Amino acid sequence: MRRESAAAAFLPSIDRASPIPIARQLYLRLREAVLAGTVSPGHRLPSTRRASEEWRLSRGLIADAYEMLIAEGYAIGRHGSGTYVATGLPAVASGASAQFGEKEGQPVRNISVMAAEALRVPISLPQLPQVAFVTGRVIHDTRTSRLLERIASRHIHYSRDGYDSAQGDAGLRSAIAAHVTASRGVRCDASQVFVTSGAQQAIYLTIRVLMSPGDTVILEDPCYPPARRAFVLNGARVIGAPVDKNGLVTETLVEHKMFSPAVIYVTPSHQYPDGSALPLTRRLQLLAFARDTQCWIIEDDYDSEFRYEGHPIASLQGLDTENRVIYIGTFSKAILPGLRVGYVIVPPDLVPAFSAVRPMLDRFPPSFQQRVIADFLNEGYFPAHLRRLRESYRASRDMLVDLLQHRLSDHLIVEPPEQGIHLTARSTGTWKNDKQFSECAHQKGVIVIPVSPMYISAPTQDKLILGFSGLSEQEADVGTRLLVKAFSTNAKKSVST
Repeated sequence: MRRESAAAAFLPSIDRASPIPIARQLYLRLREAVLAGTVSPGHRLPSTRRASEEWRLSRGLIADAYEMLIAEGYAIGRHGSGTYVATGLPAVASGASAQFGEKEGQPVRNISVMAAEALRVPISLPQLPQVAFVTGRVIHDTRTSRLLERIASRHIHYSRDGYDSAQGDAGLRSAIAAHVTASRGVRCDASQVFVTSGAQQAIYLTIRVLMSPGDTVILEDPCYPPARRAFVLNGARVIGAPVDKNGLVTETLVEHKMFSPAVIYVTPSHQYPDGSALPLTRRLQLLAFARDTQCWIIEDDYDSEFRYEGHPIASLQGLDTENRVIYIGTFSKAILPGLRVGYVIVPPDLVPAFSAVRPMLDRFPPSFQQRVIADFLNEGYFPAHLRRLRESYRASRDMLVDLLQHRLSDHLIVEPPEQGIHLTARSTGTWKNDKQFSECAHQKGVIVIPVSPMYISAPTQDKLILGFSGLSEQEADVGTRLLVKAFSTNAKKSVST
C-alpha cells in the first residue's frame, strides 16, 4: 500500500452557506495551509477518492481545487503518483505565516521616515457625521442638483474612455483659468493650470516640486494642520510666523531671513483658522520679502468664493510681478467635496517641472468629474450657483451667530466672519482647554474643532471652529442647546480635576 503523508490528516473548513464556490473555498484553505507550513513542502495531498471520503466533498470539486494549486505553483501533479506540495517555495511562503503584523520573535518591519512620522503624529481626518457644526458641508438646492445630474448623465460612456493628460482635462483647465481671472484677478492661461485631487494633493505636488528635505518653510502660526503635516512629512523645517487680527504679521518675516526659506505658505483671503483677511499693505510686504529672498509663496485660496461683506481683495497671485506665487484652489467647498477636484496654477517657467512630477502622484486626474465640472462652468451655471450658495451660507452664518450670542455669550466671544464657511469663537475666560471641551461636545453629538493644536511656536489660545455651511435652522437650534449642556458638563469635569 502507498504510504500517506501527514497532509492526509488535514481537514479544511468549508462554509456551505457562503456565496464563494466550494472548490474556491477548498483551494483557499489548502493554500493557507501551505503558506502557514501546516502542510509541508514535498508532502503528498490525499487522493481525490480519500479526500472525498474524509472531507465529504465530491471528487470533481477536489480535483478543481488541486488544479488551481498546481496552476499557481503551490502543488505539483505527478502522473500515476498523486498531487504533492511544491518544494523550493520561498521561506516566507513555506515556513511562516503570510499575514502581516508584528509577532513575538519576528523582526521589526522597515518603513520610511515619512511613514514613521505620520504614525507618530497622525492627522485626525475622521469621516465626520453630517451634524452641527461640522465644517466643509455642501448642500445644494434643487436647481443645482438637477443641473449636475443632467450634466453627469452625458459623460457616463464607459465604452469611450482612455488615458488623459496628467495636467488635466483641457476644457476644465480653460474654464478654471477664465473663472479665477474674472473672480480673483489671477493672471494665467490654461497651460499653467494643473488639476489635482482636491487642494491637499495640490499642496503635496507643489512641495515635491519646490522643496528638498531640509529646506525651510514659513507657515502662519496657527496654521492649517494637513498642510503643516505635508511639509513635515516631506522633510521640511517648519517655522511659524505669528498671526493677528489682520492675518500674517509680515513685519516678523525679516527675523527668519537668516534661514533662507524656500517657501512661505499662506491663506491670505481667509486665514485658517482665525478667519482674518490679509490687507493690501501686508500682501505687498509679503511679495517684497519673497522677491528679496528668492523664495516661493504658496497661496491657498480655499474658500475665496464666499465673501459676505464688501468687495474681495484681489488674489496675491494677481499682484505678483515676479512670478513667485503658486495659486491653489478647490471646488470642494463650492460644488462637492466628493468630486475631489482642485487645482494649482503655476508660473510659466515652472510648468515643465510640475509636468514631470504630476504623473508620479497619479497617472491623470479622474476624467468623469473633470468633464462634469467643466460643463458646469463653461455653460455659465457656476456664477448663479455661487450667488445662491452665498446667500444660503450668509443666512446660516447670521442664524448661528445670533444663537451663539443669545445662548452662549457667557462662554464664547463670537463675531460674524466676513468670508468663509466657518467661524472662530474665543473663550470669555470662563473655560480653558479647547481640546478637552471639543471632546466633551463630541460626546454630546456636536462637532467643534479646537484651535490650540494648530499652533507651532506662538502662545496657544483656546478657540473653537464651528462650521455653518449647509446648516439648517433645526440643526443650529439643537446644536447650540447641546453646546450649552457641553459647557455645563465640561465645567463639572474641570472642577473635579
